[in-house]
Amino acid sequence: MLRLTLYTRPGCHLCDAMKSVVDAIARNEPVTLRQVDITGNGDLERRFGVEIPVLVHDGEVIARVRTTRAALLKSLRKTDRRRAT
Repeated sequence: MLRLTLYTRPGCHLCDAMKSVVDAIARNEPVTLRQVDITGNGDLERRFGVEIPVLVHDGEVIARVRTTRAALLKSLRKTDRRRAT
């Protein structure tokens, strides 16, 4: 099961696009997506600023702002390989 966290803001079209990429992957892979609105959270706003959306897997940022299905799958594989070693 892939547990992903998407840091976002309301009305963010790039966030909607990244969620669509995750949804496309979820058609073939078991995925849980937790969405976190960073608005009003000083720590998260300082951490991510305007570089949202940010997609995180197991505490590691795997995508920022824009991604494609192929790029996201590649990042996930890379994360899994690092964890395996």
